[in-house]
Amino acid sequence: MIITDTHTHLYSEAFDKDRGAMINRALEANVKRFFIPAIDSSYTKAMLQLETDFPEHIFLMMGLHPTHVKDNYLDELNHVEGMLAKRKFYAVGEIGIDLYWDTSTLEIQKKAFKHQIQLAKQYKLPIVIHCREAFDEIFEVLESEKSEDLFGIFHCFTGTLEQAQKALSYNMKLGIGGVVTFKNGKIDQFINHIDLRHIVLETDSPYLAPKPYRGKRNESLYINKVIEKLSELYKLSEEKIAEITTQNSKDIFKI
Repeated sequence: MIITDTHTHLYSEAFDKDRGAMINRALEANVKRFFIPAIDSSYTKAMLQLETDFPEHIFLMMGLHPTHVKDNYLDELNHVEGMLAKRKFYAVGEIGIDLYWDTSTLEIQKKAFKHQIQLAKQYKLPIVIHCREAFDEIFEVLESEKSEDLFGIFHCFTGTLEQAQKALSYNMKLGIGGVVTFKNGKIDQFINHIDLRHIVLETDSPYLAPKPYRGKRNESLYINKVIEKLSELYKLSEEKIAEITTQNSKDIFKI
């Protein structure tokens, strides 16, 4: 059984004291594939080091996170463009719109999101979307870029069934993590109405740890708690959940 964590910030400062041990714990539990989203240029060096340290298991993305779209966003987008031109990445992400922390940057967030979607199309890569309190704004941009070469993952999906179906209409898979184990997470009430071929697993570690670790530092090992919950909801074995979702990740990332 091979498990894929499609979204984990393994370079986070939260792991500075035990990064190697934490990754090895996950590897021993069959979590063998880690897809690493970018935030901004300040993390690029640490991402590349991760790949050097665990070359068979680490797969990097490149992008500018919406909460880091600031006055210097054009410089940051130039960095994204330069890195994509220089070497192989497996997705453009995480990108999108976040209106939870700052609504004043909406217009430049939309510009950065749209530009990075176009870069993904240029390089024939999937996008990995960050959406927080911004479904309507995200869908507006996706609608303007809708095409056969637009595809990817709606990371940390926390919307409604209707929003899930709309996301699927744009060739997106849904990234499901710890929230599915929360009592107030709500997605557990309908996720089994979505065919499992549209689902990929993620932790978003060090954030959003599943029960019973909620409120603590998340790590990729805990993806097993997400699998347990999906096994219960879909009435399939944990092995089958792992098998299907890992295949879905291969379909998206082409590896």
